[in-house]
Amino acid sequence: MLQRTLVYTAVTRGKRLVVLVGQRKALAIAVKGRGHGGDGQSCGNGYRAEAAGRSLTVIYVDCDACPVRDEIYRVAARLRLNVLVVSNGSRPIRPPGTSNVRMVLVGESADAADDWIAEHISAADVCVTSDIPLASRCLKKRARVVSPTGKHWTPTNIGNALAGREIARHLRELGTNTRGPAPLTKRDRSRFVSALDTALRAALREAARS
Repeated sequence: MLQRTLVYTAVTRGKRLVVLVGQRKALAIAVKGRGHGGDGQSCGNGYRAEAAGRSLTVIYVDCDACPVRDEIYRVAARLRLNVLVVSNGSRPIRPPGTSNVRMVLVGESADAADDWIAEHISAADVCVTSDIPLASRCLKKRARVVSPTGKHWTPTNIGNALAGREIARHLRELGTNTRGPAPLTKRDRSRFVSALDTALRAALREAARS
């Protein structure tokens, strides 16, 4: 029972009060431990095992900065696909409570979620992320990538995006105030749902041929 994922789920689902009964040492082991689900291995590989030797499209969600989780859950439910929501735990996120969505908690380092996704994603999968370097890593694995604004990242456009990111970083280092992303509008969310649906259906067709 000393699983970080179980503790995380219990705490985030509590509405008013969460009571933890047990030894402090046991809780510390569960929170700090990286075994048996703490590094996401038991959560993520389960979907691959369920594929029984065939390609199975999975939606990977870079969760720590994703404003379209509800839209992802709805699309996944409609297409009967599994979702892996990957987080380093820096922002408490309540699981939706559906069997096709699993939370994957990784290490606390800033790039832990990106590293886990890049390691596990395959050409049959789709990643949702606003992180351009992660998008580039997923594309190298031949996966499909969609941003929360509905942009399809491709080998053709990712190079310019990486260059623009470096320019923005350099300007910030020089003291220039660069604006962050604007809040998503209803049109943005609608465009994202359409883009995700398109990417998933393309991935499913390719998986069926493989």
